Amino acid sequence: MSKLIVFAAPSGAGKTTIVRHLLESFDNLSFSVSATTRQRRPHEREGQDYYFLTPQTFREHIEQGDFVEWEEVYANQYYGTLKSEIERLWKDGKHILFDIDVVGAMNIKQAYPQETLSVFVKPPSLATLRERLRARDTEDDRAVQKRLDKAEWEMTFENNFDQILVNDVLEDAFARARHIVRDFINSTH
Repeated sequence: MSKLIVFAAPSGAGKTTIVRHLLESFDNLSFSVSATTRQRRPHEREGQDYYFLTPQTFREHIEQGDFVEWEEVYANQYYGTLKSEIERLWKDGKHILFDIDVVGAMNIKQAYPQETLSVFVKPPSLATLRERLRARDTEDDRAVQKRLDKAEWEMTFENNFDQILVNDVLEDAFARARHIVRDFINSTH
């Protein structure tokens, strides 16, 4: 039976780095490509990084019940997971790895309770998270503060997850993540 493994975290906690590591570590994992209405960045490829949709097309998929989870993050900027993406990967016999926000993670867990493992990647502290976000040097102080405010809210969800993975030392987090995923894939439930 194919399974769903959902990683969620506040921005800057290291979730995407851990997910990439897991994809390199396990041959039987595939990444779930999300749909979005945001503009495609120059390095991104359709169907590999995201499925890029217009807001109108995204809303039509919502009306048709095509998403297992979706969210309007900003006005007319949607993100979501198409049911067809899960079906496509399961048809290939793969376990599916997700890198999504906490609300999306809860929605997937609710839709597929027996098949899903939810993992919350937690920074060692908000101070560490602030340092990581500033070190990226991709946003001004106001944008960093906005992410920190959202992170505080997101961290209130951590006890709703099956596992909490503290990302303090990256190599330790990698090892723990591999262990968590291996145990879940090999379990019989």
